[in-house]
Amino acid sequence: MALSTPESEPRLFSGGSGGLRTIVLCIGAIALMYLDNRNEHLADIRAMFGELLYPLQQAVDAPFAAGRWASDNMATRESLISDNAKLREQALRQSGQLQRMAALEAENARMRALLQSTARVGDAVVVAEIVTVDMDRLRHRVVINRGSSNGVAEGEALIDAQGVVGQIIRDRGTSSEALLITDPDHALPVEIVRNGLRTFAMGTGDLERLSLPFVARNADVKPGDLLVSSGLGGKFPAGYPVGTIIDVRGDTGEALLNVLAKPTASLDRVHEVLVVKPPPPAVATTPEEPPSAAAPAATEAAQ
Repeated sequence: MALSTPESEPRLFSGGSGGLRTIVLCIGAIALMYLDNRNEHLADIRAMFGELLYPLQQAVDAPFAAGRWASDNMATRESLISDNAKLREQALRQSGQLQRMAALEAENARMRALLQSTARVGDAVVVAEIVTVDMDRLRHRVVINRGSSNGVAEGEALIDAQGVVGQIIRDRGTSSEALLITDPDHALPVEIVRNGLRTFAMGTGDLERLSLPFVARNADVKPGDLLVSSGLGGKFPAGYPVGTIIDVRGDTGEALLNVLAKPTASLDRVHEVLVVKPPPPAVATTPEEPPSAAAPAATEAAQ
């Protein structure tokens, strides 16, 4: 049995034409929009339908969300691997730069100390760098990167920021060989600042020791006395720190004391030195005769 027949349908929607049906639906939609805009009567209904449709929306979007997650995860993993590789390389480079920076800072500190020493010195100096070190037990020698082509000559003294380092013994043109004050073959005229006592400081083959073998038993020598170059011999300019006396001993019956001193220069870690140029020898000048005295002499010679 038919549940619905054309005769049983409402008269409003019966008939073959759909124009009236469309007009009615449009009028109803406009009325609903007007009522919703004016009083928001349909807000609760929209919220309810949205809550009911949300699981369906999630189910429809699930495949696309899974694809996006997989793509983002792969991209993020590749990006992390690439970033980690770059960071490791950057850290390695910066570590190397930091190591070089530490060396440069130490070098700058040494150069500043040398510059301050130059300001205190007053003599003509040449800055040089030690390029080779020979610290054999019987040979304490270094090679510097300055020679006669740079105005350096044999016999000139080497100092660092603390005191006397050695003396140039051989010129190689663009470099020079120097003998340290601790070499067993080196002797340096010194004097004690406290009392002006003069003697010689001899190398012992130990970078921490100088020997003063010619100090009389009754000499006024004490531990802590500062030794400076005396200037005798004309090789080392006077007044440069050489060492500090650390031990004074004398056995009964011996005429000389056994005196040891510690060099003031950092001989075991020196990198840059100053080559001290000796002062030019003083030239004796004959004073000119005053014109008043020279004129009568010239007149008498003419007569």
